[in-house]
Amino acid sequence: MITFTIALFALIAGYFIYGKFVERVFGPDPSRVTPAITKADGVDYMVLPNWKIFMIQFLNIAGTGPIFGAIMGMWFGTSAYLWIVFGCIFAGATHDYLSGMLSLHHNGAGLPGLVGYYLGRRIKNVMLVFSVLLLIMVGAVFVYSPAIILQGIWGSQLLWIIAIFIYYIIATMLPVDKIIGKIYPLFAFSLIFMAVALMIGLFVKMPQLPELWDGMVNLGAEKFGRSEHIFPALFITIACGAISGFHATQSPLMARCMKSETMGRPIFYGSMITEGIVALIWATVSSYFFYAEGWREVCSPEVVQDVENALAQGGTLDKLFAAPKVVMSVCNGWLGVLGGVLALLGVVAAPITSGDTALRSARLIIAEYLKMDQRPIRNRLLICIPLFAVAMAMLIWQISDPNGFNTIWNYFGWANQSLSIFTLWTLAVYLARNNKNYLVAMIPALFMVVVCTTFILESKQGFGIEGPLPYFAGFAAAIGCVLLFFRWKRTRAQKYMNKKA
Repeated sequence: MITFTIALFALIAGYFIYGKFVERVFGPDPSRVTPAITKADGVDYMVLPNWKIFMIQFLNIAGTGPIFGAIMGMWFGTSAYLWIVFGCIFAGATHDYLSGMLSLHHNGAGLPGLVGYYLGRRIKNVMLVFSVLLLIMVGAVFVYSPAIILQGIWGSQLLWIIAIFIYYIIATMLPVDKIIGKIYPLFAFSLIFMAVALMIGLFVKMPQLPELWDGMVNLGAEKFGRSEHIFPALFITIACGAISGFHATQSPLMARCMKSETMGRPIFYGSMITEGIVALIWATVSSYFFYAEGWREVCSPEVVQDVENALAQGGTLDKLFAAPKVVMSVCNGWLGVLGGVLALLGVVAAPITSGDTALRSARLIIAEYLKMDQRPIRNRLLICIPLFAVAMAMLIWQISDPNGFNTIWNYFGWANQSLSIFTLWTLAVYLARNNKNYLVAMIPALFMVVVCTTFILESKQGFGIEGPLPYFAGFAAAIGCVLLFFRWKRTRAQKYMNKKA
């Protein structure tokens, strides 16, 4: 619990210290008129209250990511604490703040538009396809898991899939204040309330948990059968809660609703720090659940006996307690009936809301590329119908293939972190072009280049290359990016000098 307490205060301090530093680097202009006013259309561009924008942004970027990712990340041990804290402060929150503010400065532009403006048209076209596919993947992934859970309560899986897709269509097409603006703050509050209640429970119990100074080895190698190296697997497993490229597709949604640039730090940087705190709490709860055998306390005697029998036969806890089951068990065991309701909101409503905002982002990205006015509902339909057709095809594949969900999720994790690389390099170029401190974006960009390159080469979902080669390739890729960046800087400086002469 000492590590958890230190990490908690570090995240809060990070918002006030490093968050303020990043804000000064960007330099928000309170006199600049925002796109919520200049491009108000009553559908996607409109002024919303600041507190509501914060809650929507938090739910958009969170969903179940900081919960499930933190639980699975803790299988690797206490090093998860360091990644959540340092990743959130220096990478994730910086990534979210700068991408949101850059969208504000470009009339609420989506991520592919920003990438194209700063990195070139070719990369923009790649990013257009990459980001839209990622967003459709999010929509497909976050239909399947809630439908499975709801099926256990009432009805059939097919019925719930149809119901969720109908909701997706309605929420994606309606103005942002009609559904998203009304119910998202409620769901966001439930996630925060659940996390705070669990944090209080942790401090009341004060369990003996593994601490950083006990060693940062892969504690879960035997208990969970996770033989992967902590680097890079941990940094892909915990995305939301540390850094997630998906967030850069969501920040423009709220950039289109802000009245003043000065609210950027509490909305973008602050929501990411809040997500980091949620991830930190769930990492600690799962540490108690797994390493201090808290599962014996929160599960029924029948479940405990079944788990013990399975362990005796060589089973592992990660197979016996998937992340959703950990959430339901802990919330029911610690928070009673209220906990069950909050857990249901967390593992059902949160992913559904992430799915519909993902598809909404995809609609807006395509509309921006095609220069298609989104005020007529006919134009929204023309974009949404193909989007939902592709999402449905992915969903059918998940249902038909026993391992379909896991396969999509693994590729989603890598694609999600890879997306953050493009965003961070876009931000580094923007800062360099404006003579600002580009290192705040460049350093995390280089780190993520190493992580994503190493992971895709080493992991079974990628090329499965063993030995040191993936690590050499990761560092070589980072060095190559540095050389290209400074080559661009020199070329740009030379062009400026020639023009000035």
